[in-house]
Amino acid sequence: MQPRLYPRAALALLTALNFFNYIDRSVLFAVQPLVQKEFHPTKAEFGFLTTAFFLMYMVAAPVFGFLADRYRRKNLIIFGALVWSAATLLTAVTFNFKELLVRHALVGIGEGSFVAIAPAFLADLFPEQKRGRIMGLFFMAIPVGTALGYVIGGILGPRYGWRAPFYVGAVPGFLLALGMIAIPEPVRGQSDALQETRERGTLRGLIGNGAFWSATLGMAAMTFALGGLSVWMPTFLNSARGFSLQGANELIGFVTLIDGVCATLFGGWLGDYMLRRHAGGYYLVSAASLAIGIPAMLVAIYASGRSLIPGIFVAEFLLLMNTGPLNAAVVNSVGAHIRATAVAVNLFVIHLLGDALSPWVIGYVADRKPLPTALASTVVAVAISSAILFYGMRFAPKLRPADESRQRAVTH
Repeated sequence: MQPRLYPRAALALLTALNFFNYIDRSVLFAVQPLVQKEFHPTKAEFGFLTTAFFLMYMVAAPVFGFLADRYRRKNLIIFGALVWSAATLLTAVTFNFKELLVRHALVGIGEGSFVAIAPAFLADLFPEQKRGRIMGLFFMAIPVGTALGYVIGGILGPRYGWRAPFYVGAVPGFLLALGMIAIPEPVRGQSDALQETRERGTLRGLIGNGAFWSATLGMAAMTFALGGLSVWMPTFLNSARGFSLQGANELIGFVTLIDGVCATLFGGWLGDYMLRRHAGGYYLVSAASLAIGIPAMLVAIYASGRSLIPGIFVAEFLLLMNTGPLNAAVVNSVGAHIRATAVAVNLFVIHLLGDALSPWVIGYVADRKPLPTALASTVVAVAISSAILFYGMRFAPKLRPADESRQRAVTH
């Protein structure tokens, strides 16, 4: 494969894998009533499916991140994609709730290994100044795949049974994983201009890496908000704002699809643009978009008239705008030889403090207070995230003019 072509081919394959990865994850929620009708789990048991998924996901990510910094990442990416695709196909022979729980846990292992490695792999194919756009494209698969998972599950589940929608993601997953065989393994650090200092290039130094931890903790607080809103907004619109359940899900799915494409692409481009003018450009774009989004979030939660839907649209746009810049900030904060491990640590922290926690917190408060009051916790989380990222700008690594010249010579 030609050297100028294969970075784009790798980006396309990995983004497509991430896309089907998230379709598989959200299909389960779309067919939840059909699963409950067949297996009759309690609400707590059904909720534990997501808990089990994240537990395995958070355990797998650090393990595979550690391996990826020592062995060929391409092989580990293929392995992870094959595992979650095969686990998805196990749905065909799932006939009780315990088997479904095992299947979902296996999917968590496969996805945790894939998502921990792919950003580090892509970082070696594209220079620092382009990584906002690259990470925006790769992670655009999250909202788009999630939205289409709801659509596919809603269409195929009632017609062909709840198992049928899972195959939509499984079969392409196998084909895309095999397609990765043709992608060469990039040399670690081949696109980096920044030097690997002790802080950036060793696991011991990572403990005191302010750029990494400010991006990670800011992302964790943002993930708390996004995770809680994604779980509770359909219920909120149905119970507190008079939407039908179908109408609420269609609204959230449509807004997520549109904002997921537009906001992630725009945020990635803006992050790269600002990085050329300020070392903390990625942090600045993320912090500012979150701060500006707070009034829109308050409208989305407390408004009940015509401003409700525009508030939801604007709030989600500004929340998703930071996807590319924040992930680029994480991969740029460390050197190539610990990057996969650092991404895995990032994933563990943001899910532990973020979307593995927020649905329960919001539900706990909602049992005692009105649901809008419970959802206000997401506004607090966004404010904390913005403050952390504004502070984190001071730690951002700075590209010197000499570094930029050397990087242009390497990439051209």
